[in-house]
Amino acid sequence: MPTKIVTTDGQTVFDGQDIKDGQNVWQSLGGQEVGSIWGHGAYTAPDWTADWLHREALFILNHWSEKEFDVSYEKLGSEEQAKLERRLQIELRNNTYDPGNKTISISPIRAEAIKYLNSYYKGLFMNDPKLDELRNNYAIPENSIKDETRMRQMTGFFFWTSWAAVTERPGAEVTYTHNWPADDLVGNKATGDLLLWTGFSVILLLFGIGIMIFYHARMKEEEGPDKPVQDPLMRQTITPSMKAVKKYIWVVSLLILIQVTFGVITAHYGVEGDAFYGLNLADILPYSISRTWHVQLGILWIATAWLATGLYIAPAVSGKDPKFQKLGVNFLFICLLIIVLGSMAGQWMGVMQKLDLTQNFWFGHQGYEYVDLGRFWQIFLLVGLFVWLALMVRPLIPVLKRKTSERNLLLMFLVSSAAIALFYAAGLMWGRQTNLAIAEYWRWWVVHLWVEGFFEVFATVVSAFLFVRLGLLRTKTATLNILLATIIFLSGGIIGTFHHLYFSGTPKAVMALGATFSALEVVPLVLIGYEVYENYRLSKSTQWLKDYKWPIYCLIAVAFWNFLGAGIFGFIINPPIALYYMQGLNTTAVHAHTALFGVYGMLGIGLMLFVLRSIYRVKIWNDKLMSFSFWSINIGLLLMVVLSLLPLGLLQTVASVNKGMWYARSSEFLHQPGMDTLRWLRVIGDTIFAIGLVAFVWFVFSLNKSEEINE
Repeated sequence: MPTKIVTTDGQTVFDGQDIKDGQNVWQSLGGQEVGSIWGHGAYTAPDWTADWLHREALFILNHWSEKEFDVSYEKLGSEEQAKLERRLQIELRNNTYDPGNKTISISPIRAEAIKYLNSYYKGLFMNDPKLDELRNNYAIPENSIKDETRMRQMTGFFFWTSWAAVTERPGAEVTYTHNWPADDLVGNKATGDLLLWTGFSVILLLFGIGIMIFYHARMKEEEGPDKPVQDPLMRQTITPSMKAVKKYIWVVSLLILIQVTFGVITAHYGVEGDAFYGLNLADILPYSISRTWHVQLGILWIATAWLATGLYIAPAVSGKDPKFQKLGVNFLFICLLIIVLGSMAGQWMGVMQKLDLTQNFWFGHQGYEYVDLGRFWQIFLLVGLFVWLALMVRPLIPVLKRKTSERNLLLMFLVSSAAIALFYAAGLMWGRQTNLAIAEYWRWWVVHLWVEGFFEVFATVVSAFLFVRLGLLRTKTATLNILLATIIFLSGGIIGTFHHLYFSGTPKAVMALGATFSALEVVPLVLIGYEVYENYRLSKSTQWLKDYKWPIYCLIAVAFWNFLGAGIFGFIINPPIALYYMQGLNTTAVHAHTALFGVYGMLGIGLMLFVLRSIYRVKIWNDKLMSFSFWSINIGLLLMVVLSLLPLGLLQTVASVNKGMWYARSSEFLHQPGMDTLRWLRVIGDTIFAIGLVAFVWFVFSLNKSEEINE
């Protein structure tokens, strides 16, 4: 990060503080919820790094061509074009950063290009009527930025991100972003390292799968315990704090509906960027807000469903509440509501440019996808997670002291709970003006390690614990399975996080480590079919287990989406050469939807159904309604991906390989008639999916009125 950007004739173009403030302006606008930077963010608007870089290159080429040949660059012959392109690459790729005075020197022609692009982006983000159609295609409301100083600062930040993407590292022939984004004009092409480590990762994947299958084949199946004649959960005491968990489930159900609503609006902005079926919604609910709330509420309702399950399980083990346990559960519930509503209000105020840059960081929109909420709300949520951890530990202390057969399993339960509380703190490791490369590193600790890593461990522990409580799995077997699964998940997942950082200014070794270990993440998922069969077999093992049909079916769905969403769709985009061309395309959205909702969302629904089965133990469930809901949700999600997101992403990938990332994300490509048709096809899957979730919410609230079983 330079202290100053100057021309070779001594004129200051940008101050270092301009770039830092420009990053904050970009964040206040919604940041990664409005297009992307270095490939991370939303998909409707361009990747601003790729967009700036290509537009700058074309400006310079046209300037030289007009000056030397009196025609535009496009009208030149191939030999003249090649000559100018090579001159351009030498111009842009030369590293002129001076470590002594921390300045970047640029030629006067680049300064002219910056002046031109500053005018272009000012018109786009403010109110140039000539850019109305483009603004609509990008779903950027008119006057998104209202202040010209802020506008200039943001273009300074855009320039710096593109400078890093085209400037070669000292002593190397590769840029700071490892030649990302792909663009032949500026010499950004895939390197041999990308191909080498992709090949190695595939070989390691096959090797790991072989070892896993060999281990599984040699493993002797232990006979399960004798199945209980009656449901063990029917005999457990329901404490006052356990009953208080019921309102968590009600609120989670409402949050699901709200999240889906914002998802529908967000998807529609892809075809009608300034309205919702003709309704002028963008003035009060712009795309960046609807997408922010859609993504954030997804994380929050899934996490809340899991927290509620933990709060229900902990007292169920001991059969009684510690002092003030119910008060703590109610207090945490109020805190979670304040965090949800407060952070949403702050994000709206930030995007609508009603906060200064410091206020926006603390209470508004941080601009980082999945960690959008302001720093105050982040800290508030972290404190809430530790309150939750305390509420989990207190009821289990007497049981742990007794050193029963469940002790080790309970310790794993508490360790996984503690990890959820502790590792969210990684989101506090960056400041308001931290270099984007550093902030991205810590953001992926939250997104990949917290959500994809320790959530996975917690899910494994809770699922095994519930089967033990139902008498379907031996405690020792469950504990060993949890330890094995944890080792496998985290051995690949922790270092595998690096695959998100290949193009964020990291050393080449990061690519080697990321490619190697991210391949291992897929290894345990090849045996998902066995897990599906085991869960299905358990659901049929005794008559009373029919009451748990839908919670167990949700676990089966989790296994299916783990294999398809996290495994297949995840590995498609993870190898270095694939990610080089696919990062920031709709292929990422395929993985995000199928892994986040398919795995964690379905697990959250399944855990809530386990809790509801225990709370409403003498009630008849509406099996037809639950069946309709379950199949609609899963079929709708599959159709959403197969009919729309996946073909969009694959077509973008072809465009990225053939022409470059700038083209794959451009309005010119994305708003062709065929591409618009693919986006409209998403309505089919989205509608079926949404109806299924409405049916689920209806089912949850209808339990209060359902017919009681005659005891």
